[in-house]
Amino acid sequence: MLWLILVIVVAALVFGPLVWVKFVMRTYSEEIDGMPGTGGELAEHFVDRFELTDVNVETTDLGDHYDPQSRTVRLSPDNFNGKSLTAVAVAAHEVGHAIQHHTGDRRLAARTALVPLADRIARISAGAIWAAPVIGVITRHPVPFSTLVVIGMSGLVGRMLVHAVTLPTEWDASFGRALPALVEGQYIAPGEEQAVRRILRAAALTYVAGALADILNLLRWAALLLRR
Repeated sequence: MLWLILVIVVAALVFGPLVWVKFVMRTYSEEIDGMPGTGGELAEHFVDRFELTDVNVETTDLGDHYDPQSRTVRLSPDNFNGKSLTAVAVAAHEVGHAIQHHTGDRRLAARTALVPLADRIARISAGAIWAAPVIGVITRHPVPFSTLVVIGMSGLVGRMLVHAVTLPTEWDASFGRALPALVEGQYIAPGEEQAVRRILRAAALTYVAGALADILNLLRWAALLLRR
């Protein structure tokens, strides 16, 4: 019974933020008749307003994000073409990253440098973890097995560190950049600010689920390998 409770608690901690993010985004995704423009149009307007002359805005099927390599704000079709609070808030959040880039924000620069490296390390670590038991059986020697385990765990820890850098960056994009621009420019009605805050909070916390999943994955593999 205790194990069942522990599993439920861990599952809630890991998947709860992701479920909440999707719930918030869906709740405010209905079209608003009085909305003067789409999320894509707002993003393009902000690009002009903040003089981000080298930034482009386009639609993508890979999820809303800002690509610092090509200096492109990419929005999902629903948010690019939508006239909802979710579309407007998400567009402002992603432009917030473009503004960070434009102003030389060190947190964004650190994340930009770390993410490709962390992805490569994560792929190597995943292969090392899967190979460790096989190599251990074949060689029947603890050194190759232990080496692969260390490599694998290091990759997972590296991804967790990337998330640690990412979270403050996301929070600043939402509440240091997007919200002031929306409120001061009166792009949202006073009665909509609380809803927009919830959406921006959800946008900023999207990576929390990834960070928690990495921690869970690290603990799971550690438990399995220590049992060996």
